[in-house]
Amino acid sequence: MPYVENQIIHDADSHLMELPDALDPYFSAKHLAAFHALPKVADYARGDWAQKARAQQADPAYRAADAENILLRKNQSALGAFLRADRPMAVDLLGFASQLVFTTYALGNFGLDQSGDMDLCYAAATAHNRMMTDFCAVDRRLLPTGYVPLASIERAAAAAREAIDLGCKALLIPSRCPPGHSPSHVGFDPVWAMAQEAGLPILFHVGGEEKLDPGYFENGLPRVKDFHGGEENFTSVSFMAIPNSVMQTMAAMILDGVLDRFPALKFGAIELGASWVPSWMRFMDSAHAAFFKNEERLHRLTMKPSDFVRRQFRVTPYPHEETGWIIRNTGEDVLLFSSDFPHVEGGRNPLKRFNDALAGLPKSAVDGFYRENFIDLMGEGLAADLRRPAHLVAA
Repeated sequence: MPYVENQIIHDADSHLMELPDALDPYFSAKHLAAFHALPKVADYARGDWAQKARAQQADPAYRAADAENILLRKNQSALGAFLRADRPMAVDLLGFASQLVFTTYALGNFGLDQSGDMDLCYAAATAHNRMMTDFCAVDRRLLPTGYVPLASIERAAAAAREAIDLGCKALLIPSRCPPGHSPSHVGFDPVWAMAQEAGLPILFHVGGEEKLDPGYFENGLPRVKDFHGGEENFTSVSFMAIPNSVMQTMAAMILDGVLDRFPALKFGAIELGASWVPSWMRFMDSAHAAFFKNEERLHRLTMKPSDFVRRQFRVTPYPHEETGWIIRNTGEDVLLFSSDFPHVEGGRNPLKRFNDALAGLPKSAVDGFYRENFIDLMGEGLAADLRRPAHLVAA
């Protein structure tokens, strides 16, 4: 019996849990040694955790309990976390109509966008995109995301073209501002034109943002552990900075006219929270009103910033956020469901938490959250027969 029954739900956030050698086959020999010399890559390969994960997934006794533990086992212990042949079974057991699939290991492109080494930066993006499309090729319901670094205005369009040609169903860009130029720079218009023509969205995901100043952790008190037991991920203080970069980047995109020049292009903010969206929409409208007299670019906009958000921007809330309140204060077209499978952050029963938060909203808002807004976001990245499959709805 699947987790989701008698309902069409698209999952806007799921992940690979790559083992340390996952990207190796997709690098040229020229770049592989330099890639393994990166500190993050060397740290990731330490210890015997990968061998243990492989052994666990090869154990028949462990695998016999796959179905009953589909949302209980997390990270590399989950079904289909790194073995692509197992992922279709995971989607069957979850019951989702489709899953957007993101990396875990390569989020942030290993810091290469800020390194100055553009050859390795774009080689890592290519290796990531080849890995993602290979993994997802096993099932059409798996929608691979392709990373496009914005570190080089000259190279970005070629990276986008390559990702689309590989079969990526969405283009992932960092929310962090690239060194030396805005993500709204007109030099990136060929990237947006390519995505719009292909009918594919531009996405942001947690991991691509500017990190909290580490000085905030030096408070004279013992270090706070995150829910993974380490200090490198989310704590209550670092959580607060997660949406800062995407708020600024999307504001630049809107106010500099990118969404106006490409009215059919959709953008999505995934695993970056959503409670910030209502006030951010108001704040942009305030900026528009305050500076309208003196800024010619604002005169050229065909609508208020908040209207661009409703038309072209989609966001996933965390399961602990007040999703119903956010929808009431943004409109029914903005929010998306996500499971974060198989990450711990997604919880063991995201559907219940979201259903509870959506209580009292009209059916149109609930349908938008679970299905219609995702279909709108994905465009041609989601095949027509996968959008509203009849076999997932009760007769």
